[in-house]
Amino acid sequence: MTRAMGAAMRRIHVGNALSAFGLGFTVPYLYVYVAQVRGLGSMTAGLVLAVFAVAALIVLPFAGRAIVRRGPLPVLLAALVTAALGALSLGLSASAATVLLSAAALGAGQAVMQPALATMIVDCSTSETRSRAFAMQFFLQNLGLGVGGLIGGHLVDATSASSFTLLFAIEAAMFLVLVAVMATVRVPRAPRVEAVPGQASGGSWKQLLGNRAMVQLCVLGFVLFFACYGQFESGLSAYGVEAAGITTSALGTALAANTLMIVVAQFAVLKFVERRKRSRVIAAVGLIWAVAWAVAGYAGLGHGSQTMATAAFISTYALFGLGEAMLSPTLAPLVADLAPTGLAGQYNSAFALVKQLALAIGPAVGGPLGASLHAPYIVAFLLFSLGITVLAVRLGRQLTEVQNQPSLARSRVVTQGRAPADTVAAAEA
Repeated sequence: MTRAMGAAMRRIHVGNALSAFGLGFTVPYLYVYVAQVRGLGSMTAGLVLAVFAVAALIVLPFAGRAIVRRGPLPVLLAALVTAALGALSLGLSASAATVLLSAAALGAGQAVMQPALATMIVDCSTSETRSRAFAMQFFLQNLGLGVGGLIGGHLVDATSASSFTLLFAIEAAMFLVLVAVMATVRVPRAPRVEAVPGQASGGSWKQLLGNRAMVQLCVLGFVLFFACYGQFESGLSAYGVEAAGITTSALGTALAANTLMIVVAQFAVLKFVERRKRSRVIAAVGLIWAVAWAVAGYAGLGHGSQTMATAAFISTYALFGLGEAMLSPTLAPLVADLAPTGLAGQYNSAFALVKQLALAIGPAVGGPLGASLHAPYIVAFLLFSLGITVLAVRLGRQLTEVQNQPSLARSRVVTQGRAPADTVAAAEA
């Protein structure tokens, strides 16, 4: 990496941490704020959560094209300003209509940040440093969310609307600080795809859908996000409370165990992942998550003590965290390596769109199932996890050797670099 790329990457990482820190202030308390503090009821609160997903699904297809045409930095700055306005207005809203409109602005801005930041990481990294860069991004995101949620929990007062207004104002301020930080970033100029006369506007999407490896990765990504992230705060938590008798404090401990596992294991796991085929790493994650669901099954369906059930439930979240730490330096760099020159933004947006779709469907399916049909819920998601392993193995057959294991390219460069020296040495002998 050049010095300029390194400086840009440091600012991008600061930006990731600040955005996650701001979101951590409000995300855990959004439902309580809308339903109870503003007195708008559980129906409106549920609609707010749905609006986040719908707004993301609407804007992401356009975000990909904008990143390709304009570059990631202008798109990111526009998304940050939109998110800041949405957060501030959400903290001041008292009616259902203004709450929903504010949530739409915040959700749209937040959704576009992800592929824009990911594309900036791609532009400011090389194939050798990309896995470590995305691992750092994931580490800082979780750390920021955890610290923000912890501080927000001490500031918020469920009997005072003004305390929530303060939280949303802090979130908006973090986004605006991030605008100032990112405006100083000098991203290396990546090739841009200009409009081709006679080519349909959906040509880049057609090209993406023609990439079999990318399509398979998107299918795999949907199952990954559906079977893990889509269950954290819906199906799995409902199952824990209803089937395993988990208290709300124990549920908070389980979420903390997930974050702690990611923070502690991220860079230790990175050393393991960098030397392995990406398809095999993802396949291993599927097996780890299958074990996690089996442990969750014991927590709710076993006949052990409440202490054992609670310990098993917390272990489930920790095992999910281990899998997440393995995926962070694997999935995003693979998306970047599959993208043709100049289309990284389009591919990042497509993968973010798949993620949002899974996060929208996952709670809707898992919530009712986890709350009422306990055994079928565990069996279904255990099979989904095993399906991840199968899909990962199939994906590996579509990847080139270097796409599947970038370390091979580095070893070949080293070998080729040594060849002339060996030849000279032999000649001198």
